[in-house]
Amino acid sequence: LTFFIPATANAARRPPASSIVVNAKTGEVLSSQNADTPHHPASLTKLMTLYITFEALEKGIIKMDDLLPVSQNAANRSPSRLGVKPGDKLKVSTAIDALIIKSANDCATVLAEGLGYSEPKFAEVAKALGMKNTVFKNASGLPNRRQITTARDMATLAAAVYYHFPQYYDLFSRTQFSYDGKTYYTHNHLLKSFEGADGMKTGY
Repeated sequence: LTFFIPATANAARRPPASSIVVNAKTGEVLSSQNADTPHHPASLTKLMTLYITFEALEKGIIKMDDLLPVSQNAANRSPSRLGVKPGDKLKVSTAIDALIIKSANDCATVLAEGLGYSEPKFAEVAKALGMKNTVFKNASGLPNRRQITTARDMATLAAAVYYHFPQYYDLFSRTQFSYDGKTYYTHNHLLKSFEGADGMKTGY
């Protein structure tokens, strides 16, 4: 499992780049750089939304074919988004595809609202997984100065997704999906250019 959180423009204000490479079978850290430095997770946040969604699927709280309502709040999310409208109904399976492949913020909110999302719930799950330096404030990763994580914590979350829900893991390697007559393609270019890459998530 490899997580790299790049430094952005204006290095004087931004923390240094962080990375970590972990043997997912043993937990051994093979390489790391500033792995505990806090960063804003951006769309990597959606991994937690997906973790909670997979957990709800396993508990029978929702099913892949269930239709979730689209609220005004969800429809108003800024890009990237699928473009759903208030009053629409969205399949759980489509929302999952949209999170993984298109990183759709509106669909992250649809899932979160459909699952009864709350900040305490995200915080509870993060703590249970051992993410000691992570605070989630929304389901999509849209800007919030208090929403932070580290490369090490994201590797912890990635390993949890991989081991707790192996039956859904192949969803991360998908490179396209269709909705409302349109086909969307992944912007995770590692899937196309890096041999052995099997997906998960990119973030801004």
